[in-house]
Amino acid sequence: MNLSRREFTRILALAAAAGLPLGARSSAAQAAHQLYNVPRFGNVSLLHFTDCHAQLLPIYFREPSVNLGFGAALGKAPHLVGAQLLKAFGIKPTTAQAHAFTSLDFEHAARLYGKVGGFAHLSTLVKQLRDSRPGALLLDGGDTWQGSATSLWTQAQDMVDACKLLGVNAMTAHWEMTYGAKHVTEIVEKDLKGHIDFLAQNVRTADFGDPVFSPYTVREVNGVAVALIGQAFPYTPIANPRYFVSEWNFGIQEEALQKVIDEARSKAQVVVLLSHNGMDVDLKLASRVRGLDAILGGHTHDGVPAPTLVKNAGGTTLVTNAGSNGKFLGVLDFEVKQGRVRDWRYKLLPVFANLLPADPAMARYIERVRAPYAEKLAEPLAVTDGLLYRRGNFNGTFDQLILDALMQVKGAQIAFSPGFRWGTSLLSGQTITREHLMDQTAITYPYTTLTDMSGATLKDVLEDVADNLFNPDPYLQQGGDMVRVGGLQYTIDPTARMGQRITDLRLNDKPIEADKTYKVAGWAPVAERAEGASGEPIWDVVSTWLRDQKRIAPRQLNLPRIKGAAGNPGISRL
Repeated sequence: MNLSRREFTRILALAAAAGLPLGARSSAAQAAHQLYNVPRFGNVSLLHFTDCHAQLLPIYFREPSVNLGFGAALGKAPHLVGAQLLKAFGIKPTTAQAHAFTSLDFEHAARLYGKVGGFAHLSTLVKQLRDSRPGALLLDGGDTWQGSATSLWTQAQDMVDACKLLGVNAMTAHWEMTYGAKHVTEIVEKDLKGHIDFLAQNVRTADFGDPVFSPYTVREVNGVAVALIGQAFPYTPIANPRYFVSEWNFGIQEEALQKVIDEARSKAQVVVLLSHNGMDVDLKLASRVRGLDAILGGHTHDGVPAPTLVKNAGGTTLVTNAGSNGKFLGVLDFEVKQGRVRDWRYKLLPVFANLLPADPAMARYIERVRAPYAEKLAEPLAVTDGLLYRRGNFNGTFDQLILDALMQVKGAQIAFSPGFRWGTSLLSGQTITREHLMDQTAITYPYTTLTDMSGATLKDVLEDVADNLFNPDPYLQQGGDMVRVGGLQYTIDPTARMGQRITDLRLNDKPIEADKTYKVAGWAPVAERAEGASGEPIWDVVSTWLRDQKRIAPRQLNLPRIKGAAGNPGISRL
């Protein structure tokens, strides 16, 4: 690792802040070694990343300060944020680990610790761990082919080839499906075949219920048979336009999954579910099916430092979730003896780009695949004077920027923006480039809309999304966050029944009238009737606004009044 004096000093500061014992002669290489030196354990190792959302380069990413849980989920992972999360998992404040897992003092910490993720840095970590763990399998939890300009413009090819170079062994899916059934099938059959197993036990043909993809695969690791079962996002045709996958059915498919587990268990000593259910769904599922040693989860972007142990009729299942944006790599080690798992170890490692040198081969690939788009990606649009981020149950400053742009450009009284959890963060003073904007908007159905909507319909929309987020039954939660709202104020009681959570809707401090019509802007329509829509893409609307503004003042979040959340450990007091 060849470092300049400045880089050397910076890494020493990072290591000291991370609580690493550094003497006067400590080197930058030692600092990285101590942070990422995970002693080998057992005889089966699984490496897991998920929800990278096509981020090939290092980024900033702010974890949520609001991730509410109620009822049985209150005070439990993944519904812990800030100081409460640190306390629950024994992480020291003001350390690198604290920065990785929380939003506390985010901007200062981000400037200190630098960017996270990046496939070249992730590749270095994967290779290091594989050197100490012969036969380790690398698993991709999905949401890999979508989320960046280059993934959209190459129709996912940049990420497909990057994952092959990274050495991924198996994957499942969600946003991958928004490229359409035909394109997904072509990639699986032509690009992934012989390289990456594309697994999804819960995707079946709508006519006869036949499996569309392999439900599971069995790999041998150091003489141990390991079964990997895939679980794609169950609500893909609801959360995203159904017309992309009109001939396929999804769902949790619990009974079918149990049959697959039983079959896999007859062939393997270790059985793991590679899941894109979301962590709350995985926790319930783990209590109801038997025979799984672990669920390696994704979808909800929860960076959870340690597994949750869930008891069921067959024993105990470990449930993990490995964050998002290439920011973390999970390391699960099993000790397998006499045909079953006897012990385990787990670490969720943050990928700090400043502490991991870029893998040369991956760096060259990334530079090559981005080269045709470099000038377009770097196009400056404006400068932000405030922190821009997305994650949080109700709003984020980048979402607020999108809402403000929609209302002004479209001449709307109210704006809706989807509660997506993907999207990178920008620090104050950064130039907002076209690439940054595409990080928030790069989807295959980006069309903007302007609709006349009654007050009653406005309430129905909010009630519907609130139920997706706060239904007490995890199987009826569809992931994502609350729809972001511009112009409209409201009160929400997450613990109320469906249809009764949303009250006191107001516009300009005046009550919304149920039978009055309001002009509402939005984007990313999912209804069947939206197939073939041709509204102006959201990135064009927002880029026009950004160029006009030139300098973006800190965004004032439009947030609902939340009932029943006082003292909830899912809200961080920043």
